[in-house]
Amino acid sequence: MEGATTVWLIRHASPDGANGRCYGRHDIPLSQDGLNQAKQISARLTSESISQIYSSNLSRAVETARIISEPHGLTVQTIEGLGEIHFGDLEGLTYEEIQKRYPDIFESWMTRPTETQFPNGESFQQMSVRVLRAFDSLTSNHRNQSIVVVAHSGVIRLLLGKALSIPSTEIFRLAQRYGAINRIRYFEHGPIVELING
Repeated sequence: MEGATTVWLIRHASPDGANGRCYGRHDIPLSQDGLNQAKQISARLTSESISQIYSSNLSRAVETARIISEPHGLTVQTIEGLGEIHFGDLEGLTYEEIQKRYPDIFESWMTRPTETQFPNGESFQQMSVRVLRAFDSLTSNHRNQSIVVVAHSGVIRLLLGKALSIPSTEIFRLAQRYGAINRIRYFEHGPIVELING
């Protein structure tokens, strides 16, 4: 059997104060439920052989990654390129506020999310370039190893969609609840997705 690079893609656990609010780069910590979720993920991965743990640089991902790293004695390395999409002027606003202040952007976001340019933020295409550059560097640096990457729903959907050759317009069909565990194995002939939203 040829060697493979195993990547555990973990969505951060439940954050505090996120309900009904846009929070791509809006930096919020884990809730108490989120801390408990992270401990459950950590327990699930304790017996796995993991060589390195990476995280987006946002608090909710870093906190989740640190809890996962404890049984392995690893130091979490943060990578800004793995951050969630930057919603620009929409960051921190409620969806009602966005709909009222930016009706055209809101309509585009709800109907054509991968085509929307967020004011003073990113487009899906800009996020894709950033995330794929960071992720490709990780997989090439850890050939035939097993790593954990703690990131965000948009980032993980993008990576799963690429592995599955799903058009970017359809990636929102991939569920990613808080604390979701996904696993992709990268072989020379291509990736095999073994687990989604576990």
